[in-house]
Amino acid sequence: MEKVSKYSGIAVLLHWIVGGLIIVNVIWALNFDNFADESKRFAYDTHKSIGLTVFGFVVMRVLWRITHRPPAHPASFKPWEHRLSQFVHFALYFVMFALPVTGWLHDSAWKAAPEVPLQWFGLFEVARYAPFMALDPAAKDQMHHFFEECHEWSAWALYALVFLHLAGALKHQFIDKTPTLQRMWK
Repeated sequence: MEKVSKYSGIAVLLHWIVGGLIIVNVIWALNFDNFADESKRFAYDTHKSIGLTVFGFVVMRVLWRITHRPPAHPASFKPWEHRLSQFVHFALYFVMFALPVTGWLHDSAWKAAPEVPLQWFGLFEVARYAPFMALDPAAKDQMHHFFEECHEWSAWALYALVFLHLAGALKHQFIDKTPTLQRMWK
């Protein structure tokens, strides 16, 4: 089996924290309908708080990646596999930013936003996008629905990209016999 370079401990930790939080938040969102009416606000607020947390960790991941070069791909990667891997990673970072940003903009254009503060796990208030707060109700509703659609499409893009990411890693690990998974374990 080919020897491969590993990611740094910080990169591995951030990878698994972000991945875990995203999985929790997706499962949480898919279960909104299972919450009793009196628990819906709690469900939505928790989803928003987890999304804001993901955003913070993704910023840390990007800063870490900019300042710490990731290990080279294994030598056995074909040129198209290298390019596809780079594309999927770039697209994952883009979508990991797009999801919380579109969620925040969606929430900022919510008609009840002025009365219901956006809180991070009830600990402190998070500012909303001020220009949306000043819109007339019809324009605000239009922005609310637009960013809701963007948020949902970003989620679908995330599912597809995670599938490609996992499929590629498993293909290299089990078919090509390159210890790709070990690059992200410490």
